[in-house]
Amino acid sequence: MDRLTTERYGISQAQLMEQAGKAVAEVVLQEVSRRFEAPARKVVVLCGKGNNGGDGFVAARHLKPELRHVTTILFGTANEMRGDAAANLQLWRDERGECVFVSDEETWKRAAPLIQTADVVVDAMLGTGLRGAATGFVANAIESLNDWSRNATGAVPLIVAVDTPSGLPSDGARAEGPVVRAHATVTFTAPKMGQLVSVNADCCGALMVRAIGSPAELTEELGQGSLKWAGPDEFLKLPLVRQADSHKGLYGHVLVVAGSLGKSGAAVLAGAGALKAGAGLVTIATPAPVQPMVAAGQPEFMTEPLSVEADGSIAVSDTSSGFAEVLSGKTVLAVGPGLGQKPGTQKFVRALVGGTELPTILDADGLNAFAGHADALRERKSRFLAITPHPGEMARLLGIKNADVQKDRVRVAQEAAVRWNVYVLLKGFHTILSGPDRQTFVNTTGNPGLAKGGSGDVLTGILAALTGQFGTEEWLRVLALGAWLHGKAAETLVEDAEASGILASEVARALPYARRELLDEICRHG
Repeated sequence: MDRLTTERYGISQAQLMEQAGKAVAEVVLQEVSRRFEAPARKVVVLCGKGNNGGDGFVAARHLKPELRHVTTILFGTANEMRGDAAANLQLWRDERGECVFVSDEETWKRAAPLIQTADVVVDAMLGTGLRGAATGFVANAIESLNDWSRNATGAVPLIVAVDTPSGLPSDGARAEGPVVRAHATVTFTAPKMGQLVSVNADCCGALMVRAIGSPAELTEELGQGSLKWAGPDEFLKLPLVRQADSHKGLYGHVLVVAGSLGKSGAAVLAGAGALKAGAGLVTIATPAPVQPMVAAGQPEFMTEPLSVEADGSIAVSDTSSGFAEVLSGKTVLAVGPGLGQKPGTQKFVRALVGGTELPTILDADGLNAFAGHADALRERKSRFLAITPHPGEMARLLGIKNADVQKDRVRVAQEAAVRWNVYVLLKGFHTILSGPDRQTFVNTTGNPGLAKGGSGDVLTGILAALTGQFGTEEWLRVLALGAWLHGKAAETLVEDAEASGILASEVARALPYARRELLDEICRHG
């Protein structure tokens, strides 16, 4: 990409490096202003001998006027630097920037305390061209940094990786040696496979993609394949802005089948997710004993009581002609949140999913109803069924171990989509979305605030609402938008709060702001 940008468009490698380093500096300054009351006392930029190190020296040069103390550490000697990287080292030294050179045990002993006591560490040691494992003093630095930062779970030092965390292979392979665990990674032009789907992808922390000058058409030309990053540009062609004469009938009538005694909140959260994601109408069908609680959960809900058996399970008879009246006039069906796992309820779910012609989102206890009966997912009337398992639910459906799912999430999602002729949204760090044709999106929005009960229920409502608005013609893209908005809503909530206390209901309330951010990003970059 970099080479062709220069050859075809005349944008030099030096210009690309300057823009890359500047982008890193902007992210560091943004994070510093958010995390520290005053400018950070000490910033250390760890540089390798290649172009990644060159990016680091550019970042240091842009940070120096804004922060009190910026030090660079070069793992090598000045004579080992080449080309634009060497030029940026010289620019840094010309501006009297401090640089510590690490080439032996003695110089490492001098550098280590500088890193250990830093407020911010910028990792520009090894870039995307890494082959094999990190070695020598770079490996020492990686292991020490991870130790001092408690694998990026400590607030200080803040670790920002340049282009990719040092030691992470770019092609998606498992790392052969130590990898920097970063709080955030600023990568350029487009994500790399290893940052999306590697078992070590979580080392990236929050993944931020920044344009540095390569034209978008070049990205499209070189980025052909079945795997795509769910970035804002993927949603550019969806009618995200509503027409002036809008009315509720234009945006779908979502039917949510959810809830049970003790889990009425799941139904409320799914319904709230649907409303806040833009559904015109939302009806919640829920067991009769909890219907008053669900109805009280949101005045905009319509509700339908479902008859129950003596053991509390939903009566299977409700899937007969009586339930057809409930389905009438609905645009999309969402089934599962909080339904419970009583045998009668599970029979009800299997009959409902098999018999409806509506596009259907199947989640939570809806999925559990098919554990041991997964191949029945193919035996249905609807052309469009999306399943939204977390790794444990996917493992139960496939009859394998959770670890087997996590080992290769893309392969598992693609094979399940083909096997059952469904759309799969496999939850987890970097959600995987795959269709029956194996086309796949990877979503990178979100944060640990989503690690809270009820988050999946909100997502179910979002997916149903967007299906009601945008239809199924490009359903995989619509589902990817749902995952993007869900994660972005959580991100908006940590702008002035800490992720651990985020509630699923707050994520639902933040959805209109996430959609606003999507429109803003498209306007800025689309």
